[in-house]
Amino acid sequence: MRHAEEVSFGGSGLDRAAEIRGDIPALAAAMQSPGARTVVLWRGKPLVRGDRPDLVRLPLDHPVLAEARAEPVLLGREAGEAVFAHDISAWVPAGLDTAALGSFLDQSEQVHPALAEGERFVELRTLLTRLDPRDAELAATAKAIRQWHATHGFCARCGAASDVFMAGWQRICPSCGGQHFPRTDPVVIMLITRGNSCLLGRSHGWPQGMYSCLAGFVEPGETIEAAVRREVAEEAGITVGPVRYLASQPWPFPASLMIGCHGEALNEEITLDPAELEAARWVSREEVADAFAGRNPEMLPARKGAIAHFLLRNWLADRLD
Repeated sequence: MRHAEEVSFGGSGLDRAAEIRGDIPALAAAMQSPGARTVVLWRGKPLVRGDRPDLVRLPLDHPVLAEARAEPVLLGREAGEAVFAHDISAWVPAGLDTAALGSFLDQSEQVHPALAEGERFVELRTLLTRLDPRDAELAATAKAIRQWHATHGFCARCGAASDVFMAGWQRICPSCGGQHFPRTDPVVIMLITRGNSCLLGRSHGWPQGMYSCLAGFVEPGETIEAAVRREVAEEAGITVGPVRYLASQPWPFPASLMIGCHGEALNEEITLDPAELEAARWVSREEVADAFAGRNPEMLPARKGAIAHFLLRNWLADRLD
């Protein structure tokens, strides 16, 4: 697909500086450079500034970094200078609204007293179409790798606490020597079409009227194409014939790689699995176009910035090639 990398988090050509992750002298020199900067996260929210907004890169001696309880992770290089990620999730803001943090789309923002005016922590889902490609890649990478560390602090082989290596890109168990690397879960998300219509579904707990493409995790020993056919058959009872890959999207919620595909349905009768989906339906191009334009009161389109929205928008424009 010629437009594949236009999707949010689609990549910006970031130099990830993998060659210095295990080079202690080079890493130390990079951290000591006056031009080194860091991206800061609080409970998965990146620090941004401005209305657009921009991802904030702080110097490594900024006082807010005293809140960090873990080693920084090397994200890469910009203009020859290292960029790291720090996490200050241990900080508890005054008057924190914990209910908002667990909502479907958290609109709350947090401001640390040590930060400059206009700098605040914002839920990444609300920034999907507002960050430029480089800021989006850095924020997504930082969120995914910090989440991995937060949930994988112990060896999966023997249960002992593991140590951070390779500038945050590896954990090693001092007890049994087990080596552990960041986890990414492959997920197929599929635009299933038949004639002038596509198959859309909605999960339990989604906002009223919101529909999107069907999706599911790829299982061990399974190809992408087989996963597309299995998931659609399980969730909606639709048999899928030809399947082709279109585009992918890193999705750091918490650590997935969304693999966008197009599949051609061989039948139309839907047999819903209510444990997987609340509803599924065939939707015509005209209905999807009306939903995108806000003229369909019964349907909300897939969230802007998500790969489902990207696939549907390109299907409407006949740009799946």
